[in-house]
Amino acid sequence: MKKADIGLIGLAVMGENLVMNMESKGFTVAVYNRTVEKVTKFVEGRAKGLNIIGTYSLEELAANLEKPRRVMMMVKAGQAVDDFIEKLLAVLEPGDIIIDGGNSHFPDTIRRCAYVESKGLLYIGTGVSGGEEGALKGPSMMPGGSPAAWEHVKPIFQALCAHVEDGSPCCDWVGEGGAGHFVKMVHNGIEYGDMQLICEAYQLMRDYLGMTADEMHEVFAEWNKAELDSYLIEITRDILAYKDTDGEPIVDKILDTAGQKGTGKWTGIAALDEGVPLTLIGEAVFARCLSAIKEERVAASKVLSGPCVKFEGDRAAFLEDIRHALFAAKIVSYAQGYTLMRAAAKTYGWNLNYGGIALMWRGGCIIRSVFLGKIKEAFDNNPELTNLLLDPYFKETIENAQASWRRVCAAAITAGIPAPAMTTALNYFDGYRCEKLPANLLQAQRDYFGAHTYERLDHPRGEFFHTNWTGHGGDTSASTYVV
Repeated sequence: MKKADIGLIGLAVMGENLVMNMESKGFTVAVYNRTVEKVTKFVEGRAKGLNIIGTYSLEELAANLEKPRRVMMMVKAGQAVDDFIEKLLAVLEPGDIIIDGGNSHFPDTIRRCAYVESKGLLYIGTGVSGGEEGALKGPSMMPGGSPAAWEHVKPIFQALCAHVEDGSPCCDWVGEGGAGHFVKMVHNGIEYGDMQLICEAYQLMRDYLGMTADEMHEVFAEWNKAELDSYLIEITRDILAYKDTDGEPIVDKILDTAGQKGTGKWTGIAALDEGVPLTLIGEAVFARCLSAIKEERVAASKVLSGPCVKFEGDRAAFLEDIRHALFAAKIVSYAQGYTLMRAAAKTYGWNLNYGGIALMWRGGCIIRSVFLGKIKEAFDNNPELTNLLLDPYFKETIENAQASWRRVCAAAITAGIPAPAMTTALNYFDGYRCEKLPANLLQAQRDYFGAHTYERLDHPRGEFFHTNWTGHGGDTSASTYVV
């Protein structure tokens, strides 16, 4: 009997769909699940008659794999991954490859990669984006870990992933250690930002312009034909048109409390660790937290009052302003995400291909959009680009959108409609282009109360000074360090 090209552990919906995808591309797959009844149900049902081998123990799984064995885990992030690694180390041999396809936190992947390599095996942590449909038809994949493992999984990964118009696969090697899972984490953070921006545009249309779901559906349908063309705009268009059994829009009946699985939070924490101003994604995470306290907000709405402003202008013109504001803020979201990847690459010694990452996100994943092609072009033109906002295309685009963006943010604030992501994106843009921020006063304050010292404009960088502001503070200063 022919042995399998790859094994997969975890037959939940993502695991099953990846198996079906791999088999459809000509690979034989051996499968295992901790609850073995799922194996029987799968191989006798959906996988019946296909080149899929059901196994009922990890020993049997290993015995059914070609060498070097490739085993992909699609299990819940956390302890379950560590548990399966230990069990797999007992049945695999040096040179075999363990792959984690779940949403693991990148520091865990760095640790696991080093541990598995110390046992003589190879390890890959790969981000897989695209949800259930992507897993079945072609996801975006972001693998990193042991470089020697890539040649052994590349033919499988690049066959099953999504492909863009010119046939390029939305999967390539990202880097060593936890690089793959880090890039996937940033992808998810940008996804949080994109979704929040769309929701803010939706709330402005609904609560400020008084538009119906059907009217908003038409607007998003139109937006999806131009520079905002993307998966998230597309599904928003479809959601707004979807009717419940009584003919009313189902979106109007959904409780306004958002869930999250933690990857947006991880992105924010990584940004704080790296000292990168990831303000838009941070606000998107906090917006979900604010939405979760529904009962508290309902109670507060009966006590706290705000402005009651009715829109009286040109609705079509303001919708154009929202479109420009949405696109400008989206550019900032990606600019911040790429800045975080650049900082982490320096910290962890990764050689990230930023244009290649944009290409990986062009298809299969949740944030896929035509806009990503422009990001690839920006890094192709200048691989050392420090910030997307400095690329000629994005500079011109954001400058053309700036007046609209400011009108929308001003209108939202005046009308008392929350737009945290859109406004913080504008604040970041204004801060980034500001030659002189008020941090000189902040440093004086720190030196006043804590003798933390400051640098001077009329002296070289790296020289630190302390002032005895009160006359009784003394001349001793605190040591200088960065947290």
